Amino acid sequence: MTAAIYTRYSTDRQRETSLADQARVCQARADALGLSIFSTYSDDGISGSTPVARRPEGARLVADALAGRFAVLLVEGLDRLSRDMVEQERMVRRLEHRGIRIIGVADGYDSEGSGRKIHRTMRGLINEIYLDDLRHKTHRGLTGQLQRGGHAGGVPFGYRSVAVGDIHVLEVEPAQAATVREIYQRYGDGWSCQRIAADLNARGIKTGRGGTWSVSALYGSPAKGSGVLNNELYIGRMVWNRSQWVKDPDTGKRTRLDRPREEWIIEDHPELRILDQSLWDAVRARFGRPARESGGSGKGKRPTTLFGGLLRCGKCGGAIIATSGRHYGCAQRKDRGPAVCSGVLARRVAIDSRLLGDIRAELASGEQLASIQTKIRARLAETRAQADDLVRTKAGELATIEQQIANLVDAISQVGLSPAISERLAATERRRSELQAEIQRIEALSNVNLSRIPAMYRQMAFQLERALKTNVAEAREVLRPLIEGARVIEEGGQVWVESETGRAAIAVGLSLGMVAGAGFEPATFGL
Repeated sequence: MTAAIYTRYSTDRQRETSLADQARVCQARADALGLSIFSTYSDDGISGSTPVARRPEGARLVADALAGRFAVLLVEGLDRLSRDMVEQERMVRRLEHRGIRIIGVADGYDSEGSGRKIHRTMRGLINEIYLDDLRHKTHRGLTGQLQRGGHAGGVPFGYRSVAVGDIHVLEVEPAQAATVREIYQRYGDGWSCQRIAADLNARGIKTGRGGTWSVSALYGSPAKGSGVLNNELYIGRMVWNRSQWVKDPDTGKRTRLDRPREEWIIEDHPELRILDQSLWDAVRARFGRPARESGGSGKGKRPTTLFGGLLRCGKCGGAIIATSGRHYGCAQRKDRGPAVCSGVLARRVAIDSRLLGDIRAELASGEQLASIQTKIRARLAETRAQADDLVRTKAGELATIEQQIANLVDAISQVGLSPAISERLAATERRRSELQAEIQRIEALSNVNLSRIPAMYRQMAFQLERALKTNVAEAREVLRPLIEGARVIEEGGQVWVESETGRAAIAVGLSLGMVAGAGFEPATFGL
């Protein structure tokens, strides 16, 4: 019988040898049970609160489990799968539903055990309480660090962390501090964040983490105090405990939530001031102006293009976005400058037209039409079976109603028409009319003329672009899997879209209006 081993450790405080130790005890159990190991899946540096399917190796484990590639899963304990009680229960049920036996070598869990439900419920509760307790103790420790004169959290650009006894304190890093003053001065003078980031990257000045500068690193969020241009520490004011990260139970993703202002910890540290008050105030004044006046207020717009953000730059791998009202271009080039990526540029109308044209051609092909007809026939057969059952039910009720009407007519002939009998007869006749109408509607819905489907489908494919543009947000979600992995590249004075299946001959042209020659095969985009 084939088995799989899953190992995980969460932080750099745990050594990578932990994975080997977990695998060793699981292998020993497999040997004792006579199991053959199909594969070992190991996630390093992944929190136990992260859903299994969102972990690199966890996702591979789930895929192989659903494909039936192993029959037994060995883990050191259920906490290796998840420390979240709901996620653990969901994962265990999902695997056991498919006949996979789960064995926890250290905690004693076994899918074949009679008390397995109680066992995993108790283990899940213990694991979740551990996470809550760890979260509380970590927050308490950071607060204590701050109260003893240290700093909590990351190290902002412009500072360095220095150990002083049992705490770490911040001190100004002169070279980075000069860059901070330069950023503020230029933004106050009217430079855009794109221009500032491009200049810093062109000069080889790195961020605090050694990366390249972007608009988000500079502008951040004024409301959340993130980004270089919003960090109050530069005027000697340290703000901590402004927000917390909470996992969304629906998506499993962490979401930042603002704490009430009364929970913030605000301390003055004049020794950490980098900026003059006038420079800080100048930037705040510009933030207060509307965006059309080169300010920073206002919300970002929702995507209005079909392919912006879905295609990738062939030079740097970044997203291709709408860089203007007429063009698509590289987001890295736009936000970080040519020192990071020289970028590509293509007309939006050409990209949209050629990509939609190839998708439309594929949708309207004979193979796709035959596939659609087969699926519709199967669906209609299922619908008709359901309709027949429903009609029989309605017909039975109608027969009962007809009998009730006949009985009421007999009663009238014997005792005469009373108000009560008259009202009952009227209500019964109304119900008979409703049932007759329902039966006719059900029969009409189930009688679809298949001969009209090809023409209707081709008409829908022909009107694809108009249909997609009526709701761009939904259209983007439909298009996403069709063009996933497609890259925009520049070659020979032309811009091409290249799919995962090979070169897709879609010469969309630069702003100069160049067009591809003939003799290329159209893209299929995996349809």
